[in-house]
Amino acid sequence: MRYCLLSASCAFTLASSGHAEPSPDLPKHIAIIQAVGVEGIGNREAAAAFQKLSHAEPSSLLPLLKAVETSNPIARNWLRSAIEVIAERATAEGRPLPLNALRDFLNDREQSPEARRLAFELMLAIDRDTTEGMIPSFIDDPSNELRRDAVAQILVRAKKQLADSDKAAAQTYRQALDAARDVDQIQEIAKAFTEMGLEIDLQKHFGFLTNWKVVGPFHNLERAGFAEKFPPEDNVKLDATYTGKEAEVAWQPLSTPDPYGKVDLNKPYGKLKEVTAYAYHEFESAKAQEVELRLGCKNAWKIWLNGELVFGRDEYHRGQRIDQYKMPVEFQKGPNSILLKLCQNEQKQDWTVQWEFQLRVCDSTGTAILATNRSDTNSPRE
Repeated sequence: MRYCLLSASCAFTLASSGHAEPSPDLPKHIAIIQAVGVEGIGNREAAAAFQKLSHAEPSSLLPLLKAVETSNPIARNWLRSAIEVIAERATAEGRPLPLNALRDFLNDREQSPEARRLAFELMLAIDRDTTEGMIPSFIDDPSNELRRDAVAQILVRAKKQLADSDKAAAQTYRQALDAARDVDQIQEIAKAFTEMGLEIDLQKHFGFLTNWKVVGPFHNLERAGFAEKFPPEDNVKLDATYTGKEAEVAWQPLSTPDPYGKVDLNKPYGKLKEVTAYAYHEFESAKAQEVELRLGCKNAWKIWLNGELVFGRDEYHRGQRIDQYKMPVEFQKGPNSILLKLCQNEQKQDWTVQWEFQLRVCDSTGTAILATNRSDTNSPRE
């Protein structure tokens, strides 16, 4: 469980009425903070507004929490600090925080996940026992931070059950897995399954795309391949052949058994340098829907969805992790074509050998979205 904003030993009056109304200038101060931008834009004005907010009534906490969702990341930091200062000042002066209003805000899953977490932490300081009693209800919460606490409680129970019954523990670990979205918790569950001799399909749980068609290598001399348009970018024809870096190249199937969906391009092509390859996948969506493409890759890359460029990064070997890049997109009902371009550079150190990626499809909480044509066959279609 994360630390709360205030000391758990703070004693607050639990009354929900009798709070002074927020200042009529509150919306103006919030707007000034929301106008802050990069490179110090609006910082002076935001600092002055912050000073005003730091003396606001506890009843101002709810408008500030609601403002988090519509604020940019820099403004969110200002607002979070203001919320902390207001709460701490109220604590020092013995004034009550609006517990019932905070509870209503926390229970409203349409509010910003970050702001709801802040409300939860404030509530912990007011009434820890009652607030902690809400944690099991977060098991399917859209806020991953709140959901994480619920999963953590289940994991504690599962560990205790291991001493008496693997069967009971396995059922509890399965419950935790169904709810878990954070990679470290999922890895902990996977380790427990392995130690109990049980199988777990992490590829399916995460929604990794594991079956691809790949073509290459094309050149990436002097790192020019990232910008150069090779034939697959114009039109994917899986029966076509192209002029590659040193010979004719054709599409071939490539699947991965890696539990975390890593697709290794060194396997079909060898440990090459200054090369470019493409990977293609067709995802059948049950309906038109908003999804996230989440990519992990330490090479330069571009990605297209249904022929439209989504995003790209022209950098190399700066590390790779699950969900490194998150790209909100819209799937159409039926087939959706996903094309990846992957460039390997000229560096020859041991830590630059990797030429690989991992891509999954999920919703904004990280819950896997599976294709209707998903299979375990060596095919470019799931």
